[in-house]
Amino acid sequence: MNEKFLAVLKHEGPVTIVSPYAQPAAVVNTWMSYVSVVGNELHIPAAGMHSVEEAAKTDDRVTVTFGSKEVEGTVGPGAGFHVHGRARFESSGPAFDEKKKQFPWLTRLLVVTIDDIQQKI
Repeated sequence: MNEKFLAVLKHEGPVTIVSPYAQPAAVVNTWMSYVSVVGNELHIPAAGMHSVEEAAKTDDRVTVTFGSKEVEGTVGPGAGFHVHGRARFESSGPAFDEKKKQFPWLTRLLVVTIDDIQQKI
């Protein structure tokens, strides 16, 4: 995992989750402070995200975008990343239970298994 990517995650800001192959594409947002990196996965609490969940039933590929102007990017202030991976939703289990302690309002846990991380800016 890239050090700069991990530095971006330390700053608050919006995170966008896209199921690009759904027709139409499914797009939802959350907050950086909700996202945990666990090994090669992103764990993201879900209360809504129904469009992404529905899209994942037929094509589980997602792109998750992160960025912060507080981290130096490739051409000055601001670094941004696209994470490509595979999405699944969990409603029980140890990872779900751990996230539920942090965010009692979650109804499911979005787990994104990371395929690759690309710095865009």
